[in-house]
Amino acid sequence: MIRYFIKRVSKRAGIKKSIHPHQLRNSYATHLINNSAPLEVIQSFLGHENSETTKIYAQLSGKLRQNFYCQYFQNVRASALIG
Repeated sequence: MIRYFIKRVSKRAGIKKSIHPHQLRNSYATHLINNSAPLEVIQSFLGHENSETTKIYAQLSGKLRQNFYCQYFQNVRASALIG
């Protein structure tokens, strides 16, 4: 039922790519984690019993991962070059 609804709405919106409910769930979790929502909140929203499941499910986007890398490792690189 939900899959049919999503297919119909995406067709009306002119989206040619096939969209499934699981993709929306994954996007929702990723959006929450990218916007600093606590993992426990995301876990509760998704109905996961184990936080490890949520960590796997809600992957950081490539851009956010790159930002974290620059934020936390740029100083490490700079001090390695100086030292």
